[in-house]
Amino acid sequence: MKIELLNDVLESRGLDVPIQRIEVPDLETGRRVAFPGSPTIRVDGVDVEPDFEPPEDHTPRCRLYATPQGLKGMPEREWLEAAIGAAA
Repeated sequence: MKIELLNDVLESRGLDVPIQRIEVPDLETGRRVAFPGSPTIRVDGVDVEPDFEPPEDHTPRCRLYATPQGLKGMPEREWLEAAIGAAA
């Protein structure tokens, strides 16, 4: 679902850019990539969540986003659009 959302936003902007997927199977990898949970989407290394504060714990886990509609397992489409727009 998350990859489809990202692809849809990129396609709506006419962008054909590579998407790098990073598997985080363990704490060591989580620390290396500063993993805040899955799904995490970064554009040019910057998290798409506005006012994102990186956690101290990088254990592989699910991520929840605080959206205007409550906690969700996906970032808001508008956040992706803003991050991609800022990077373009």
